[in-house]
Amino acid sequence: MPRVALVALLVLCALLSGCPAVLVTGAGAGVMAAEDRRTLGTITEDQGIEFKIGNQVSEKYQDRVHLNVTSYNRMVLLTGEVPNEEAKRGIERIARSVANVRGVTNELSIGIPTAMSTRANDTYITSKVKARFVDAQRFNALHVKVVTENGVVYLLGLVSRQEAKDAIQLARTTEGVKKVVTVFEYIG
Repeated sequence: MPRVALVALLVLCALLSGCPAVLVTGAGAGVMAAEDRRTLGTITEDQGIEFKIGNQVSEKYQDRVHLNVTSYNRMVLLTGEVPNEEAKRGIERIARSVANVRGVTNELSIGIPTAMSTRANDTYITSKVKARFVDAQRFNALHVKVVTENGVVYLLGLVSRQEAKDAIQLARTTEGVKKVVTVFEYIG
């Protein structure tokens, strides 16, 4: 796949990452699935986990929270803003109760939801980090999932220790990144 097409695909994924019901089809999905270290079944489970948690939280908290749910290899990352500690714990309980969830990293902040301009900047930061992964050619950029919330970059994936080190260094030195948090699982 030409480098420009891969960068465009990564940017598109970053723009669509907040929408749990996005369906990806065609050759691009096949390439991404073939390159992913997770099985197709696990990829599908991850999408289902994100959808189930998002729906349950939405039913209980309506618009009182800003929540991003990311599942990678059945490990869940919760980011966003909630009004209080009780909501933070309640959302974590919901996430842990969903079938097939292996673990939860709760990075929810207590405070008012971020502004749309902040979220747009987070999407921009995510695309810059992903583009740097592609440009550096140190590892397959599809092996590291990037989530940005309020300038904090979260890195998820099934990676070698060297891939993790490279991803952290590239993310940390990207303009606009306040902090890097890793939620990696190591292979090999």
